[in-house]
Amino acid sequence: MSKWFNRHLNQLMYISGALISIGIVAGILGYSEITNITFIVATIAAIGPIINKAWMALTMKSFSIELLITIAVIGAMFIQEYTEAAIVTFLFLFGAYLEKRTLNKTRSSIQSLVDMAPATAIVIRNGEEMELDVDEVEAGDHVIVRPGGKVPVDGTILSGQAHINEAAITGESNLRFKAEDAEVFSGSVLDSGYIELTATKVGEDTTFSKIIELVEEAQEKKSGTEKFLNTFAQYYTPAIVVLAIVVYFLTRNLHLAITFLVIACPGALIIGAPVAYVAGIGNGAKNGALIKGGEVIDNFAKVDTVIFDKTGTLTEGRPTVTDIIIFDGTEEESFLRQVANVEMVSEHHLGQTIVKEAKSKSIPVEKSTVEDAEAIKGKGVSGIFEGAEYIIGNKKLMEDYNIELNKDTEAKYIGRQKAGNTAIFVARDNRIVGIVSIMDKIRQDAFTAIQTLRDKGVGSLVMLTGDNYHSAKKVSDILGLDGFHAELMPDDKMKYIEDEKERGRKVMMVGDGINDAPALAFADVGIAMGHGGTDIAMETADVVLMGSRMEQLAHGFTISKMTYRVMLQNTAIALLTVGLLLGGVLYGYIHLASGMLIHEVSILLVILNAMRLRKIKERLPKEKKLQERYS
Repeated sequence: MSKWFNRHLNQLMYISGALISIGIVAGILGYSEITNITFIVATIAAIGPIINKAWMALTMKSFSIELLITIAVIGAMFIQEYTEAAIVTFLFLFGAYLEKRTLNKTRSSIQSLVDMAPATAIVIRNGEEMELDVDEVEAGDHVIVRPGGKVPVDGTILSGQAHINEAAITGESNLRFKAEDAEVFSGSVLDSGYIELTATKVGEDTTFSKIIELVEEAQEKKSGTEKFLNTFAQYYTPAIVVLAIVVYFLTRNLHLAITFLVIACPGALIIGAPVAYVAGIGNGAKNGALIKGGEVIDNFAKVDTVIFDKTGTLTEGRPTVTDIIIFDGTEEESFLRQVANVEMVSEHHLGQTIVKEAKSKSIPVEKSTVEDAEAIKGKGVSGIFEGAEYIIGNKKLMEDYNIELNKDTEAKYIGRQKAGNTAIFVARDNRIVGIVSIMDKIRQDAFTAIQTLRDKGVGSLVMLTGDNYHSAKKVSDILGLDGFHAELMPDDKMKYIEDEKERGRKVMMVGDGINDAPALAFADVGIAMGHGGTDIAMETADVVLMGSRMEQLAHGFTISKMTYRVMLQNTAIALLTVGLLLGGVLYGYIHLASGMLIHEVSILLVILNAMRLRKIKERLPKEKKLQERYS
């Protein structure tokens, strides 16, 4: 029965509306009996879906708005108020129709994501090219994507090159050029070019599928406000029924009691918060900021302290080797081969930068050639390569292994640090044999994003990094941060966040989602630079910036504050409407039909107010200060 009502809801509304129109015309012409008959039939046509929903709610031990309407309409029919019964049921269905249409529009950002999902893939199997359903593609398959086609799976390019639109993943419509060995993501579109790729993630494991899943889950997660309002409704509805009975016994006016039932419906109050959160989350997803639920929005909007990691967050995360100093006369190519092989065990940006440098010079690098390889958290790596023991990392690591630094080594180290480099010591058999200097550029949008956070009310912006003091100071000075703490271990970051929270601060941590995972999880709001959708970023953080751009952070913060504000506005509109309606009923200014009309208008008003969030786009000004400071 429920399916039938849902399928024919619009038709029942149209029939009810048409019958009411006929009844009104008949009344004007003086045919009162026809008017009454058409109004009764209109009421019967429209009341079915309302009673059905009320009964479904009761079977789940829930008191719904539909229950109040059902009781009120039956009462109105009993006292022969056919006009008001017909108009109330019609307006309720019409309100549900408008509500559904506008809610669908607020979800359009998510639907547009779903619509981007590729349906088929061209795969080469057994030397033959075939078109398969995307769910039939397996990891390791050889996939072809032609111009204008959608990338059906995550994969690595085997051959070819193309300009690719990754807006579905990153929220950024600028084309990206990709060639052999580059990663591509499901949902991306080839603007021009041709590629063949090896599938690495398929089906529900693809980045695009996870994005859709995350956003859909986020829309289901209730904020504290929503949970309160749902609990409130459970007690409010039966309380209104009791109050209506009290009103009847006090006044002996059944019409007034029935009107009281309808007027007191908390429709706008119940829907005002969810529709705001849905619109806000949808807007964030469309612009590359995945916000995981209403509670995250509430916390995000209240943030007053922002803590940044440095590498991969305030900097581009694409560091390069700027200088190699060798103390023992080893040739640079041989030295780089030794260091890069040991660094293969590291997942940190700096270690991978050295590996990348070696590969760019066609130096053979293989993890299996190193024995007893170990990544030492927050400090560096160690391992045995070609019979020699290597310790590679920062100054703290050298101190842990009691490796001495002479004055010349110390001077060269400090010089590189002051120049803004990160200097990495290389020790072989407990003796320092070289220093590798690495530098990472500051993100061009970092300054404007930080300024936006300040303008939106953030009081403290601090950088925590495991990098050296001089490099950290340079970045902090350029960006105008309130402070920085350098040479920290992951546990030190956790301790700093804990201290800030104990002071009553609402703390947001922004990191790369890899080595910052504990701090991201511990902060009130964890923001991960997604780097195209790393699994750990999606799992750990409360908000994932899919394009790994700081302007997405600014947009996420802006949309969260506005969503929270709209939620409060909607709650105020709903409470004010109920208050005014109840006052109007008591003083005789508002009757059943007019009260129902105002009630439906208030629902539509809160939905339209929330829909404003769909089109908000943070416009960051072009900032010359960063370029001036950077130069």
